[in-house]
Amino acid sequence: MRSMETLTLVGVLAGSLGLTAIARRFNLSAPLLIVVVALGVALIPGVPRVELEPELILTVVLPPLLYSTSLESSIAHFRANLRPIITLGVLLVVATAFVIAFVVHLLLPDLPWASALVLGAVVSPPDAVTAVAIGRRLGLPRGVMTVLTGESLVNDAAALTLYKVALAAVAGTAGSLGHGFAVFAVATVVGVLVGLVAGGVVELIRTRLDDPLLESAFGIVVPFAAYVTAEHLHPFGSAFSGSGVLAVVTAGLFLGHRSLRASPATRVQDRSVWASIDVMLEALVFALMALQLPFVLDGAQHAARDNGTLALSAIIVLLATMFVRIPAVFLSSYLPRSLQLLRRTKHDPPPWRSLAVISWTGMRGVVTIAAASGVPADTPGRAEIQLFAFAVAVGTVLIQGLTLPPLIRLLKVQDPDEDARDQAEELAARKVAQKAAHERLHELVRDQLSTLDMEPEKMKRLEQRLERVVDTRYRFAQAAITLSGEERRDSPQAQFAKARRELLITQRAAMIEENRAGRLDDDVLQKVLRELDLEEMSVTTTLTNRMS
Repeated sequence: MRSMETLTLVGVLAGSLGLTAIARRFNLSAPLLIVVVALGVALIPGVPRVELEPELILTVVLPPLLYSTSLESSIAHFRANLRPIITLGVLLVVATAFVIAFVVHLLLPDLPWASALVLGAVVSPPDAVTAVAIGRRLGLPRGVMTVLTGESLVNDAAALTLYKVALAAVAGTAGSLGHGFAVFAVATVVGVLVGLVAGGVVELIRTRLDDPLLESAFGIVVPFAAYVTAEHLHPFGSAFSGSGVLAVVTAGLFLGHRSLRASPATRVQDRSVWASIDVMLEALVFALMALQLPFVLDGAQHAARDNGTLALSAIIVLLATMFVRIPAVFLSSYLPRSLQLLRRTKHDPPPWRSLAVISWTGMRGVVTIAAASGVPADTPGRAEIQLFAFAVAVGTVLIQGLTLPPLIRLLKVQDPDEDARDQAEELAARKVAQKAAHERLHELVRDQLSTLDMEPEKMKRLEQRLERVVDTRYRFAQAAITLSGEERRDSPQAQFAKARRELLITQRAAMIEENRAGRLDDDVLQKVLRELDLEEMSVTTTLTNRMS
């Protein structure tokens, strides 16, 4: 990459991060703001163009985004909702691809069916980044969030595999329908196996390191290694390869589940590292997606079709992509019981409000643009494919992204019992933990009395002091769970946490002043500040997460 292109890309990243900061400051949707601003910038004459490289997106950007999402996903929730996840992430993706191919073939009869299917595969996978962010902010029920997140983890694999089959059909190298199923099956099996092997190897290495810094570093390598390995494995010839997406997702789910065995320092560091990576990559990909507008317009001008026909066809494809999801979600839920979405028990029907929200979360993302950009130059209808893909990606982000929050508020999609269940479970678990800590403390006191020459009264005072620490932590949690927001802010626990934070701030300021006066070495200062910072982070987390 030339220096000017590198500088432009850095500028795009910096600008998109700035817009993300503004969006967070004013409680706006960062992807929507970035797309709108980037579209405006793309139309300014003389602005350097930033062409999206498909290999960069699919190899460098997509794996870490999928990996970080799968790390935070619960295997138990994923397994409990496997049926709806597969229905949306695989079956609906394939159905959408063929429906869109049929619509395009009707609109442009001279476009080969294989090229129409390429477009269908390109626009078939929704990108749940925007939907999940909005849903989390507005408090969607856990079942809805699990389905949306799970769908986003598997739909790219289905779409990209179908995309490869469609491109092979365009090139005349595709086999029968059975061959296509075989390609999909091999991609699935090899991808999952590679993910399990990658996750197992990294888990084995990390358990022997006992070094949080190196453990996080190995974690960063996982998505790229898993993706590239799976994509380059051809067990039955060049036509068959593993799914890099499934390899990344499998490795992430495995290591996320095994993270319970990791050290606290590793877990805390991993969360910070992947949260930062997510913010940076998500901001970048939405900016790059919108900045492709000039290239799409140039391609449309060279297409051998009337611009009005292309524009109308693009709108129809956009609407078809948006609305094909609505009946599919409801039909798959209410017709055969084996395909029900969000089924809570064997007898409860899925809540229609939740289904309505899920049916409107079909925003497409940068994978659609990247796949369209990667269509070979000699593919018939390449300009139309790229135009329609861009219209679908940007159109769904703007239309559905803007209307999804009002829809959630209008339908009041909430589970009124979910918070109460969570509170009861957490309180019960904390009570168990408190009891276990007291029992262990008594054992420690007995052991110490038998091995150390300490007076019983001193040991008793030490035991009481430790008991107060355990009980204070339980009372903090109990207040946070049982009290209302206003009661939490005025509770003794909150006042204690605020005072503790003020004392830490005062200590930090005093240490910094000692350093400025030349009485404290820089290295010693950094050591002490790390301790104070970690303690203040703990207090601040208590104040923001519990007492707000």
